[in-house]
Amino acid sequence: QVDLVESGGGSVQSGGSLRLSCATPRYTYSTSCMGWFRQAPGEEREGVATIDTDGSTTYADSVKGRFTISRDNAKNTVNLEMNSLKPEDAAMYYCASRLPLSCPTEAHRRLSWHEFSQWGQGTQVTVSS
Repeated sequence: QVDLVESGGGSVQSGGSLRLSCATPRYTYSTSCMGWFRQAPGEEREGVATIDTDGSTTYADSVKGRFTISRDNAKNTVNLEMNSLKPEDAAMYYCASRLPLSCPTEAHRRLSWHEFSQWGQGTQVTVSS
């Protein structure tokens, strides 16, 4: 059973924007740390951004200033706004939850995919130069 459903991926040119959305069950959304991760072919899955139940956020250095993670309380969704996209941002993007836990205290753990237990099926992002 897949509880997290991503949408919003697609193909854009370098410098373009995309908005990813992750639909979650209400319980998952309200009680757990949520994150976006990505994986390019032949590479390890890496953390992009996480958001805790109190709204605090953590970003990978590679996306700081370009990506924004947010929660939509009315829709129980977690969104990732991606601007100024680069070819190196191209990957499969996954939504994840740390149900039933909040985000780790240590910054380096907040972006570790090992800390997250629930995963969506992913949405593809392609960026052409």
